[in-house]
Amino acid sequence: MARAPLTIPPEVRSRLKRLSLVPRRMAGTRGFGMHASRSKGAGLEFAQYRAYEPGDEPRRIDWKLFSRSDKFFVREAEEESPLAVWILIDASGSMAQADRARPDWSRLDAAKLLALCIADVALMQGDRFGWMVLHENGLRLAEPHRGRGQFERLQLELARLEGTGTFPAAATLAPLWERVGARDLVIFLSDCFDESGIALIERLAKAGREVLAIQLLTVEERDFPFEGGFRFREQESGAELVSDGAALRETFLARFAAAGKALDERLDAAGIRHAAVVLDEPVDRPLHVLFGRGTVPT
Repeated sequence: MARAPLTIPPEVRSRLKRLSLVPRRMAGTRGFGMHASRSKGAGLEFAQYRAYEPGDEPRRIDWKLFSRSDKFFVREAEEESPLAVWILIDASGSMAQADRARPDWSRLDAAKLLALCIADVALMQGDRFGWMVLHENGLRLAEPHRGRGQFERLQLELARLEGTGTFPAAATLAPLWERVGARDLVIFLSDCFDESGIALIERLAKAGREVLAIQLLTVEERDFPFEGGFRFREQESGAELVSDGAALRETFLARFAAAGKALDERLDAAGIRHAAVVLDEPVDRPLHVLFGRGTVPT
């Protein structure tokens, strides 16, 4: 049975209008359209026609061509918009983790909605966006493009996406290095627990790509609310630990905080801007931390 395309809740989408996906290299400019490029959009110099897509502005339809062909075509022009956004989605098994209080809302569910929010902001800005799904068999990718059609393709991709297996081996990621351009913006959505994932974005940053990381955490990782005997199982390796939750709490929280601090320092050292979101927080919160100009939802 086919799953319905993922959609953005209205209250979240209304907040996205406050965001701008501004790369660090463009800080201090007046926004988008300030750097010359050869991308096609709503600029001044005519480039070509393309078929009309839902969401295109009616004023861009060539009505004279419609009168001759009985089909809708949109005039594309060269514009000065330099941005291409890559959304990297960790689809390994640990991303399927959810909290007992809300088993239908996993890390991967939050990552999917975040990916759609990023694409929606790029769509509103008229910028290109693409994605890469990272899983144990390698990656699936969609090259950056503009438009409502690209957004709808992402919706369908996310609807069928599941978190399984381990993070992909480095040898299977060759297409990534071939596709991400020097001026592209890369946003990594992950629990950031896998060393291979952190090494991947460090390598991208070292190669001069602008990389941002959003870490997704469960409520139970933040609070460790377990009482009594539990069997704790690592989803990717299958390793298990049987222990009393209360007896482990202090040690777990101390070690988890230390690991989080070490990760923050490592990402800072690599020049990777980063934010985290817990599954009981507004899903778009990290986007407002990284790209917002006002209030951060709590």
